[in-house]
Amino acid sequence: MMDLSYIWSIITKIIDICFVWLAFYYILKNVKNNIKMVLIVKGVIVILIVKLLSDLLNLYTVGVILEYAIQWGPLAIIVIFQPEIRSVLESLGRTQLLGRHKVLTVDEREKVVYEITRSVEYLRKNRIGALIVIEREISLEEYISSSTKIYADISDSLLETIFFPNSPLHDGGVIIQGDRITCAGSVFKTSMNPNLSKRLGTRHRAALGIAEESDALALVVSEETGRLSIAVDGELHYNLDPDQFRMMLIDELQPKTQVFFEADEKEEESEGEKDA
Repeated sequence: MMDLSYIWSIITKIIDICFVWLAFYYILKNVKNNIKMVLIVKGVIVILIVKLLSDLLNLYTVGVILEYAIQWGPLAIIVIFQPEIRSVLESLGRTQLLGRHKVLTVDEREKVVYEITRSVEYLRKNRIGALIVIEREISLEEYISSSTKIYADISDSLLETIFFPNSPLHDGGVIIQGDRITCAGSVFKTSMNPNLSKRLGTRHRAALGIAEESDALALVVSEETGRLSIAVDGELHYNLDPDQFRMMLIDELQPKTQVFFEADEKEEESEGEKDA
């Protein structure tokens, strides 16, 4: 019969492994959405591969240089890429494991989509630039605290008023939490992605920047062309037609748990049809 100390040692080992995997998960999740951090990881992998080759081929000079690089490399990375590392740690700190806001009901979600799509259609037709950011699991309090607070129910007329040309808040972004407009005039860090087209302006770069830094959904209306774009998960979906824009917005606002339930229901239905 197993004693309590043996059972406790097994439990602690399981907890230890879970914490390690959880740390790896959040690190990889944030690295994936940060272009510079991806480059750092690739550089480290290349150095390790070259070091292995130098050991196999007995390349003494190369091996010595790489040993110094490996020994002092972590310190150099911390000093050179301090802003990027700080950004990753800040995003980890802002993440709420159990969620921050109430889950919108179907009616509330439909209202949010309806009001946003109506305002976006007006802005698109009138060539009025706009940046609308919808907060999800990662808090955007850093940007909310330095913006103009509104705390109003979402409506197409309010969004159109905020982004009306020459208004004080026209150039900034709007942050939406749940079904309410929290603030306007927000200024976001722009993306440094070298693959982003040089034709895209500050709004698109700011939208991609916040999508790289958090799990927020960033909606953009181009002032020059009226084109619609959505930035999410570190990617910019450019020049969407209104139907694509609306369907993507609905899909991204849908709760993840609901997606899982729907998938399970579809599997059960398909199994039932097979049995029949």
